[in-house]
Amino acid sequence: MSKNTTLANHQNDALFVLIKSLTKSEKRQFNLYVGRLDGNVDAKFFSLFKFLEKLKVYDEKVIIGSGIVSKQQLSNLKAHLYKQILISLRLNPAHKNIRIQIREQLDFATVLYQKGLYKQSLKLLDKAKNLAIEYEEKNIAYEIVELEKVIETQYITRSLSNRADQLSVQAKELSQQNVIASKLSNLSLQLYSHLLQNGYVKNEEELQFVNNYFEDRLPKYKYEKLGFRERLWLYKAHLWHSFLVQDFLQSYKYANKWVDLFKENKKLIILHPVFYLKGINYLLEASFFVKKASTFKQELTVFEEEIEAKKIPLNTNTELLIFQYLYANKLHLHFLEGTFKEGEYLVTIINKKIESYNHRLDNHYVVMFYYKIACLYFGMGKNELCIAYLQKIIRNKIGSAEDLQCFARVLNLIAHYECGLDYDLERQFIDTYKFLLKMENLQEVQKVFLTSIRDLSDVFPHEIKNEFKKIHTKLKKFENHPYEKRAFLYLDILSWLESKIENKPIAQVIKEKSRQLSK
Repeated sequence: MSKNTTLANHQNDALFVLIKSLTKSEKRQFNLYVGRLDGNVDAKFFSLFKFLEKLKVYDEKVIIGSGIVSKQQLSNLKAHLYKQILISLRLNPAHKNIRIQIREQLDFATVLYQKGLYKQSLKLLDKAKNLAIEYEEKNIAYEIVELEKVIETQYITRSLSNRADQLSVQAKELSQQNVIASKLSNLSLQLYSHLLQNGYVKNEEELQFVNNYFEDRLPKYKYEKLGFRERLWLYKAHLWHSFLVQDFLQSYKYANKWVDLFKENKKLIILHPVFYLKGINYLLEASFFVKKASTFKQELTVFEEEIEAKKIPLNTNTELLIFQYLYANKLHLHFLEGTFKEGEYLVTIINKKIESYNHRLDNHYVVMFYYKIACLYFGMGKNELCIAYLQKIIRNKIGSAEDLQCFARVLNLIAHYECGLDYDLERQFIDTYKFLLKMENLQEVQKVFLTSIRDLSDVFPHEIKNEFKKIHTKLKKFENHPYEKRAFLYLDILSWLESKIENKPIAQVIKEKSRQLSK
């Protein structure tokens, strides 16, 4: 096992990551929780907690060397500490959301039922069920109805003669809604998984497969009978399908429906802030892909205002997502408008946040930020800095998507050309071409571009502009190609070529295009 892999495994230790994710108030809560019972403050699990809290890097040799615990006892002590932290977090008022409250009421009702206090149990269950239905927690609602049915067989209430019929109808309706939701959530998850594993469709055969897969698994439904949860999964399934087939106008349509669904049910933003944030991000992403600059700017402003007004619940999970989505899209706005230089201030902020979230931020998102920063510097003409960030991606293959690796190498080649590093261009070209062939991900756009860039080293200076025009003509036909256009989502090669042809900075070319699109 390599040193880097060992370090990654240590840094991903579940207990260590959990402790590092705790806020000051959550640590205070844990200290109070441990101190409630005599002897706990001196317990080994609490000593381990205090030691891990101060540790910068997880290292079992250091932990065992502290004398707190032996190597044989460490695993059990870690498991016990992990459980105690979770119990403490569950008791924390900040985590008392509706779902936990409903579950708590269900637990209380079960205890009352087991004591034979049927009437009290039913009263509590009815209250919990209404709350579950109100907040679209229909799986728990179904569970509650099933317990109500069990209790009714032992304690027949005299207040409603049709009580059994009511519960049967309610159970059937909830069951049907849960089945629809389950089928839609399965489809959404399967499409998302397909996108991660295979990327966008690349040919007619893949398009046919994805379309058939989607249509065969989309359940029959009556839209007016769908609740919030079922509609949310429906929009998600359509969104992933549209992303896969690169129909970004449809992506925009369903991301918009997703966000509007929450805005019509504002109380559910509190219960499902992660879903709401993801909806906003996909809406911005789709706007970016279809180059709707004014819409993008408007939605980004609304997003920032909601963050400022604390309309989105803040916890360790949402805090991380807000950082990822807000700053990635702030960079996107500068890409859309060609205001690269104005966006340079974001680099310092992003790097500081990456450092502060390093125990919790997935490496894939770090690599994504590095690529976007590289694009920012490329747009500014600071090619040495562009190359520096691209090298971080090329050297670190862990956790980055193949597409990102491919385009990082293509941009690296262009940046080397722009720096005048002709002596290194041949090696860069060979390395890039070999990598793309190995990935089996070489698109026609990439083939045409790579061979053209390689040939530029043999062109006389006075002929160079003409060569750029030829390359532009070859690539322009792929701009709206159903399977080749994705190459331009990662890297605006056409604008770079136009900047060379027109002898203008790439930022100016993109600004002019942005103004034309906004007319």
